[in-house]
Amino acid sequence: MAVIKSILLTGGAGFIGSNLVRYLVREKGVTVINLDKLTYAGNMESLRDLEGDPRHIFIQGDICDREFIQNLLSRHRPSAVMHLAAESHVDRSIDGPGAFISTNINGTFALLEAVRAYWGGLERDAALAFRLLHVSTDEVYGSLGDKGFFTEKTPYAPNSPYSASKAASDHLVRAYHHTYGLPTLTTNCSNNYGPNQFPEKLIPLVILNALDGKDLPVYGTGKNVRDWLYVEDHCNALWTVLQSGRPGETYNIGGNNERANIEVVHTVCDLLDRMYPRSNNASYKDLIRFVKDRPGHDLRYAIDATKMKRELNWSPQETFETGMEKTVRWYLDHLEWCRRVQDGTYQRERLGLSDAMISREGNHQ
Repeated sequence: MAVIKSILLTGGAGFIGSNLVRYLVREKGVTVINLDKLTYAGNMESLRDLEGDPRHIFIQGDICDREFIQNLLSRHRPSAVMHLAAESHVDRSIDGPGAFISTNINGTFALLEAVRAYWGGLERDAALAFRLLHVSTDEVYGSLGDKGFFTEKTPYAPNSPYSASKAASDHLVRAYHHTYGLPTLTTNCSNNYGPNQFPEKLIPLVILNALDGKDLPVYGTGKNVRDWLYVEDHCNALWTVLQSGRPGETYNIGGNNERANIEVVHTVCDLLDRMYPRSNNASYKDLIRFVKDRPGHDLRYAIDATKMKRELNWSPQETFETGMEKTVRWYLDHLEWCRRVQDGTYQRERLGLSDAMISREGNHQ
């Protein structure tokens, strides 16, 4: 197992990325060259505690700029690349798919080309040890019925512009391994939650709306099911794959925590009722409102992470209950972070219905 001294990490100011940067720097002593475009969901507030740490080198830039990436690689000479930069919110992909095609597909292509050139110029030992880890999603597999699990052999069947763009990027990474021999690894993970998640996602949205006494919107009947993975478990899994995964392989990373969306919302409400009771002593559940479902909303995702356990001896450490307790507590303790990252471009409004669709349906719930 080669010693990894430095990593170029794309998207390191986002939710998973910022947690991963902190994990690599503090837990593993790795120097991280953190490349992020700082779009709406990327914010340096999430990495304020690493200010002044020489092992964290932040660079603002766009993965679509191949020459820029090549210069970064030549200057910093990383031992590996971890690719997390992506447009990632399904509802935003419905309203504006173009950004998802640009970043997730064209950006991944530009990165692959730059990395291929860099890897080709490395000395033999460094080239043999080098890895590119591409971080993807379980949404590329489409929707499950009431039974079964996604495995690494499940055919791709994306149902949203977001998942389609991620599927395309996965295929590009696979092609670069099989065509050029580039030592790539791909991971497909279930829904992440935990500290520093942008407030448009379900769990932080519910927490912050509840604290403000606003409606807690739940799509459809609330019975859509997701597998929930605590972000620190995900960071540990990514490090494990980077160190020990076999080039060319895909690894599914799951939390073994299937929950219907309404169960998730109820869990948040129960925790807030205990940790931060309302002044009128009513339950936060009174704020739940069911809203029109989003287009193409997949019914169920569930990950089979047997390969991670069998081949890499990895399994999640947090249960849904322990992870949610930590998550709600973190948001209660970091409300100032929430205020700072919300710069006015997103104010917890409903996303995922285009203007044309709103006009056609005559309402916007």
